[in-house]
Amino acid sequence: MVTLCAGCATFPEQPPQQKWQSTAALTPEAGPTPGLPEDPGGGSPDSGGGQQNSAEPVPPPDGCTDYNPAVIGTCLDTVFAVAALPGDPRNPVALVGERRTGRILKVQKDTKPVVVAKLAVNPAGDGGLTGLALSPSYSEDQLIFAYITTGSDNRLVRIAPGDKPKPVITGIPRGSTGNRGALAADHKGALLLATGDAGNASAATTESSLAGKVLRVDATGKAAEGNPHGERVIASGLHAPGGVCASVDGAMAWVTDQGAKEDLLYRLVPGRALTTPAWTWPDRPGVAGCIAWSNMVVVATSKAGNLQNLPLAPDGTFTGKPATTMTGEDGFGLLGGVDIVSDALAIGATVNKQGGKPVSSDDRAIVINRQNAGGGGID
Repeated sequence: MVTLCAGCATFPEQPPQQKWQSTAALTPEAGPTPGLPEDPGGGSPDSGGGQQNSAEPVPPPDGCTDYNPAVIGTCLDTVFAVAALPGDPRNPVALVGERRTGRILKVQKDTKPVVVAKLAVNPAGDGGLTGLALSPSYSEDQLIFAYITTGSDNRLVRIAPGDKPKPVITGIPRGSTGNRGALAADHKGALLLATGDAGNASAATTESSLAGKVLRVDATGKAAEGNPHGERVIASGLHAPGGVCASVDGAMAWVTDQGAKEDLLYRLVPGRALTTPAWTWPDRPGVAGCIAWSNMVVVATSKAGNLQNLPLAPDGTFTGKPATTMTGEDGFGLLGGVDIVSDALAIGATVNKQGGKPVSSDDRAIVINRQNAGGGGID
């Protein structure tokens, strides 16, 4: 059992919320679309991407066979957790976590998903397996980290090849709601863990609770090097986080949150409370996983079923309103987990079996390309 203490840190206010001004808006690159890197027809900025950009339409799925070139995994179940594996970006491979079953599967194009591990989870109250990340030193230790809900708590566990899951941080509050969390590498040698408030809004601002917080930890669950005051908690004030993400150079990190009245995106600044969002969605599309590319922040939505693409300036401010891609027939339905592969590529997954309209090949893992301003393909 790990002794838990959020410490006695104080959390100063974040910078003011970004507001869109048409006079200051820059011309953003087009929003991302699905497609494998070597696929010239993987979608264009005009198409939105769900269908292959060619004269021939993509046939509908046939059982677990999906003919869309962007699909690399099929017949999954409600994937809110994705972790891209290192390798050839022309043939992306990822681990995906099923929220309700606790299964972690390896997915790859034209290959049947392979079960890597199965965790005992309790999916009640939006919990289960909701976060997945590789160890900061994965090439050496091959460790996988997962955020799960059990019958008594929410916890961070690690899985070594051929071994049983081992607890890393236990005792994170569990409630009838607000159990979902998010997990990602910060690309600076640490893990970022976002926790829900377990249905108790006051817990998110209570320093002695690990509910409603963002933790930055090492592979042992201790405070990562460089954390303010040497504590694990680097930010507080979350309700129901959907995703956490960092750019490949580790320069910027973000967390999405399904708030009580609106959906929100925060920029993560260690030591600052999550009180002022960088962007808000009053229509509550169900913000989920996110991608931190150098020129935009991309947010997947689990209710609207699209990608919200916020153009990003070098100083971390937004230069325009979100552009929406992968909508309707051009998309794959409701979206959940996302993980960055490179500054031009990411892997996402669907959650159509949770309130959507699943097709025979759902739920699916897909490859997402960042698009150039002038046309399809990746940089």
